[in-house]
Amino acid sequence: MGTQAAAAATRGRRVEREQVALAAILVALAVVCWWLTDRRLDGMAMGPTIDLGGLAFYTGVWVVMMAAMMFPSVWPIVGMYERVRAARSVPAAGTSLVVAGYLFAWTVWGLLAFGAIRLAHALFGNFLPWDGAGRWVAAGVVLGAAVYQVTPAKNACLTRCRGPVMFVMENWRPSLYGAFRMGAVHGGWCVGCCWALMAALFALGVMSIGWMAFIAALIAVEKLFPSRIAANWSVTAVLALVGMTLLVSPSSVPGTPDAGSAGHMQMAPMKAMHQKTSMP
Repeated sequence: MGTQAAAAATRGRRVEREQVALAAILVALAVVCWWLTDRRLDGMAMGPTIDLGGLAFYTGVWVVMMAAMMFPSVWPIVGMYERVRAARSVPAAGTSLVVAGYLFAWTVWGLLAFGAIRLAHALFGNFLPWDGAGRWVAAGVVLGAAVYQVTPAKNACLTRCRGPVMFVMENWRPSLYGAFRMGAVHGGWCVGCCWALMAALFALGVMSIGWMAFIAALIAVEKLFPSRIAANWSVTAVLALVGMTLLVSPSSVPGTPDAGSAGHMQMAPMKAMHQKTSMP
């Protein structure tokens, strides 16, 4: 019995070390992705009129952005999968495929958003100048995200995102395809949970490092804060505050362009982004 207990304790310590190492890898990858994103963007973009560039450029930036913003928050699911994978002798590549499937789901959402914005620009041109409808649309999107926070759909998605043990057990498939599928399914629930927050990011400045960090922090609070209810209502309150401030005093919101310089603020980011794209 003593030998068995010692062996179990050794296995437990090994698993904990592996979990810490996996968490460190995800955080390190997120840090690298933040750095890469900062090199590609200039942090000036504000509002829904920003030119997203070509499809290839946008897709590359979007995938790196999602890795930067989401990798710390996706840790509970990835860590739980790794525990089960090791116990059931699935190849180690399965853990990477869970992450790949998760990014795939968010990439699909990002491409749908890209298509919707490009279509709107094609039909209406510069239809949301900040000194025209842009400010009001941005405020409406942010307030709409606050309202979504308290809907049954949000609650259902957030519950699944915050329950790693049950989620892995329900979606386990003993193959590498099963690992990718699990990541994609989890990504789908995460999209359902966070799509309104991402819509708020587009409205506020999808190419802004500051707004990216702001939305990423809200997502991390929702996913990782011990109390789901407290986390959800805290995020709701912050979104409502930002939305109302955009309505009554937009100049108080960091990064908001002055009405007279809106055109300059809308064009400068893409020029800077293309310059950074050509950097070695």
